[in-house]
Amino acid sequence: MKKLLSTLLTVATLISGSALAASNGPVDTTNVRKDISATAAGKKFTIATIVKVDGIAWFDRMRDGVKQFGADTGHDTWMVGPSQADAAAQVEIVENLIAQGVDAICIVPFSVEAVEPVLKKARDRGIVVIAHEASNIQNADIVLEAFDNKAYGANLMEVLGKAMGGEGKYITTVGSLTSKSQNEWIDGAVEYQKAHFPKMQEATKRLETYDDANTDYTKLKEVLTTYPDLKGILGGPMPTSAGAGRLIAERGLNGKLFFAGTGLVSVAGQYLKNDNIQYIQFWDPAVAGYAMNVVAVMALEKKKAEVKPGLNLGLPGYTDLKSPDASKGNLFYGAGWVGVTKENMSQYNF
Repeated sequence: MKKLLSTLLTVATLISGSALAASNGPVDTTNVRKDISATAAGKKFTIATIVKVDGIAWFDRMRDGVKQFGADTGHDTWMVGPSQADAAAQVEIVENLIAQGVDAICIVPFSVEAVEPVLKKARDRGIVVIAHEASNIQNADIVLEAFDNKAYGANLMEVLGKAMGGEGKYITTVGSLTSKSQNEWIDGAVEYQKAHFPKMQEATKRLETYDDANTDYTKLKEVLTTYPDLKGILGGPMPTSAGAGRLIAERGLNGKLFFAGTGLVSVAGQYLKNDNIQYIQFWDPAVAGYAMNVVAVMALEKKKAEVKPGLNLGLPGYTDLKSPDASKGNLFYGAGWVGVTKENMSQYNF
């Protein structure tokens, strides 16, 4: 186990060194361009950020970045989301914001398909739309992803596969079967497994957990009943880290059932500390929220053409934007994930 943890820590250190520095508190905006302030623009823009679900740690942290952007720049910025992950509720929120006449909407869609029509309506009204975790969305001015989605998933599988000894059954989770980015993570993970760990098998189809830790726990428990020899869990949505940790702790499966997936220290830290789970991966939602608002102002200021490959937003993980698909000129990736184990979890407090 010590050797395994040492290996995982090495992977985590390499990732964090090349992507996102430890974030404890405010977003580092030292190098962010100064011409996006309300004073420089000569106008105070109203920008709303809509998330999948409000009241969970992930989006609480994103709110920090959105609020900081408003404080730093003087624009009117806020975050809103449904109390439960619900596509119809997100659509209703967008409708309300259109009626209010906001200047821009930044959105993390629960279902891309569900929000496409209402986002088209927003853009037809002259509202700028910025999307995150939605690489296939059509009705957005700019789609800003934190990283290459398949590479993110492949890295999770590399860690999980090594923990499992390269063999045995595993399962995967997504918040929604229509959550494009999370499904791309799993696509990348499964592709990596087939290429590098041929003795591993995905036990069943992806579990849809609606970004809820209790749902994760319940569905994972059901799968474990069906597949008592299960060796691995690869979690797409952040709450799976808590659901898996709880199940492993209750069943005394430390060292027998392994986990690698998206998570936050504030949510999964106790399970990392107790060796129930070994590895979580994430990007700083506060930085993502701040970055979306930066490009929203650029678009509002008629500087959308400046958002192109190589652009440095001056934010950790977003210093050299990439465009993976030349045919979709509004899709950009940063390089903003970190890997965390028991050994380095103290560096992160969100």
